Amino acid sequence: MGETIHIDMDDGHSLPVYHAVPEDQRRGGLVLIQEIFGVTEHIRELCDEYASEGYEVLSPGLFDRIEPGCALGYTGPDWERAVAIAKQEHDWEQGLRDTQVCIDWLKGRGGPVFIVGYCFGGSVAWRMAQTSPDLAAASCYYGGIIATRFADDPPLCATICHFAQFDTMVDFAEVEKLIEKQHPTAQIFVYEAGHGFNSDRRKDYHPPSADLALERTLALFKACGG
Repeated sequence: MGETIHIDMDDGHSLPVYHAVPEDQRRGGLVLIQEIFGVTEHIRELCDEYASEGYEVLSPGLFDRIEPGCALGYTGPDWERAVAIAKQEHDWEQGLRDTQVCIDWLKGRGGPVFIVGYCFGGSVAWRMAQTSPDLAAASCYYGGIIATRFADDPPLCATICHFAQFDTMVDFAEVEKLIEKQHPTAQIFVYEAGHGFNSDRRKDYHPPSADLALERTLALFKACGG
């Protein structure tokens, strides 16, 4: 089990960050970026799972300036609030800078640093792979704006993306265009599932796809020094 610590960001904000450490040999550092719902119980469980694989994990509460302790539900008013924060209130560029601070923090602990993100976090992970020189590899799950806003630039590090063929929240025609670009540092995987297939809290949870995506993610990290 991890714990919440606070790390000072570049604007002086003391950001809550879930921190999970491996019990045995440390393979490197991993920044795990949340869905639009915040650092929920599900996100913390993912951090603990990666820690059990040997990674020291940080999951920053990127919406904390707007909604302190943000951990929203998946339906009803919580869903509406999460969408409003992500699309209207969250400062995207500040979120990228917060993520880089976490990368730097882990880099200072030694070893390679990786990133993984889910939904909103998948887009953040992809963008950081394109812009940060400090990442060894990235794994990006069904990020909604990867193929629309950030399709043109190749990642700086080895990167994999996980998209769902039956995702109603991601424009799959744009994903196909991204695949056609054949970025040399990126590999795109498509699963016969819906949006959020990795989360056992969501209706589209698809265990075979979730297991395969995790297997690919861990294999990538290990191949890149983890």
